[in-house]
Amino acid sequence: MTPSLTGSCNCGAVRFELTEPLVGAAYCHCTRCRRRSGTAMQASGRITPGSLRIVEGEDRVRGWWAGDGLEKAFCGDCGSSLFARDKDSGEVVVVRLGVLDGDPGVRPMAHQFVADAAAWETIPDDGLPRFDGRMPA
Repeated sequence: MTPSLTGSCNCGAVRFELTEPLVGAAYCHCTRCRRRSGTAMQASGRITPGSLRIVEGEDRVRGWWAGDGLEKAFCGDCGSSLFARDKDSGEVVVVRLGVLDGDPGVRPMAHQFVADAAAWETIPDDGLPRFDGRMPA
């Protein structure tokens, strides 16, 4: 199958491809995303299960799980936040838009966890729906 998108970490040790288009995207303002990214919010895209294949550096991928939610995967060399995996199955379900090489083909359609937004953050008035917690699937 021809990849529809490729991506990599900042140092290039981890490279991956997506064989299916993203199914949606959102901005997350939760405390974990802010701390992991060092920014006010993180843009992530939902993927079709089984559509992400690591083509280089699988041994460099590290994970962190806070005890609930998805395991956060990152490059163990440069620290780039890459994707999120279901803790039980190990299946990648979300990819960070910032590590994709091209246009993801979708745009964030909502802001989630706005109740957790940083005190210094002004969420833009961009017309997107806002959810205090996780946006409905």
